[in-house]
Amino acid sequence: MSQISSTVLALLEFLSYAFIFAIGAGLLWLIVLYVRDKTQTDSTLRRNYPVIARFRYLFEHLGEFFRQYFFALDREEMPFNRAERSWVYRAAKNVDSTIAFGSTRDLRRPGTIYFANCPFPSLSHEASPPAEITIGPYARHPYTTASIFNISGMSYGAISVPAVRALSAGAKKAGIWLNTGEGGLSPYHLEGGCDLVFQIGTGKFGVRKPEGGFDEDKLRAVAAHDTVRMFELKLSQGAKPGKGGILPGAKVTQEIAEIRGLTPGEDAISPNRHPEIDCVGDLLDMIAYVREVTGKPVGFKAVLGAYGFTEGLCQEILSRGIESAPDFITIDSADGGTGAAPMSLIDNMGMPLRESLPLTIDTLIRYGLRDRIKVCASGKLINPSEVAWAFCAGADFVNSARGFMFALGCIQALQCNKNTCPTGITTHDRRLQFGLDPASKSERVACYAQNMKKEAGIIAHSCGVAEPRLLKRYHARIVLDNGRSVSMDELYPTPEQQHAAQ
Repeated sequence: MSQISSTVLALLEFLSYAFIFAIGAGLLWLIVLYVRDKTQTDSTLRRNYPVIARFRYLFEHLGEFFRQYFFALDREEMPFNRAERSWVYRAAKNVDSTIAFGSTRDLRRPGTIYFANCPFPSLSHEASPPAEITIGPYARHPYTTASIFNISGMSYGAISVPAVRALSAGAKKAGIWLNTGEGGLSPYHLEGGCDLVFQIGTGKFGVRKPEGGFDEDKLRAVAAHDTVRMFELKLSQGAKPGKGGILPGAKVTQEIAEIRGLTPGEDAISPNRHPEIDCVGDLLDMIAYVREVTGKPVGFKAVLGAYGFTEGLCQEILSRGIESAPDFITIDSADGGTGAAPMSLIDNMGMPLRESLPLTIDTLIRYGLRDRIKVCASGKLINPSEVAWAFCAGADFVNSARGFMFALGCIQALQCNKNTCPTGITTHDRRLQFGLDPASKSERVACYAQNMKKEAGIIAHSCGVAEPRLLKRYHARIVLDNGRSVSMDELYPTPEQQHAAQ
């Protein structure tokens, strides 16, 4: 008993000394901070309010995380609000997505889109799965798919190994394609066995010569994989039109450097455009070159801004012949996502998809190229309503990156560019990657895609058509500034409607 008492007393004595030491160290630390703040000249606040002003930066940092849980309303956050994210989370977990009592969505706000239900909606036996579409009829190996909702470009390097593994396996389970992003083809893309779209960015990572330009042997080696179905030339991205990709040196590991053809630890900065492409003629030349070397369909991705671009492209195609056309065009929105880009571009450059997608579709129809060139819509389309709208506008496919990031567990912490992503998606810190299990997350990726297909189909059936690709512009209505809505085909009449009205 006396031995236990002495042990307890010794422990209490140790804790007392530790407490006194901690208090002393804390006071010393505060004194050091006080002196540093009072003598520095960089920050006025810290100079005038030493130590105390530092809490401002702490609260500012923590506010990013607390805002979405405690202060923001369901429909007011950006870039994605709580209601939008919650639907993705539920769809990815394959849990009940029904809600009670009524919608929290304000249908009176200008720009709001809703759908015109049919008085006699399609019955269950009248519904049909999406029809197959063939892309690249003039390629040696055309690609035929029935998928409607696919995974947009996210490079290995920008996202982690377990994230790529989960996306690849999930895409295979859902029967959709995965775009590699501009960071090259990694073994983790191939691991799941899904259909792949190999993206060629301005840096030509994975298919480049050290001095720049295409390495034809590498291009053929990528095309030799059966699962690589198409190639996409990236001209520009919604969140950073006019600027190339940025991968911080902290993320350029030895493996990533080998895949991309870079130096480990150095920032990977792509040119702001392909040096070989100065005009639409050069673009068609490069598309023809890649299609000839690989034998597979080739298209391009761009955020539209210059109004004459699509017109000039179509005119050049018709002068050369219809076989010279890109096999598909991916239209990205000005509010598309990125891992890192200047705010001046994210906030101000490019045309939103709401405007650019209908304009592109109408231009292709006017020049008789709509059947030849398939159109993918990309940029902030993560819920069934946005996806259904894209099909109303005329898209053949919808691609999403951030939607699938939410399916992987993204919490919109806005740290994609800092290698500190708390969910392990956009970091190469193995400690943070540990929480992302590819096996379980691949199930969520597949469930998200399947539930998107299901609920976009529900909207289509309510409008009276058998599947989402049969939706037309008159199925969607858009709220105007005066509070009234107008049919989308009145705001964006197709060339056929304009001709009929004349």
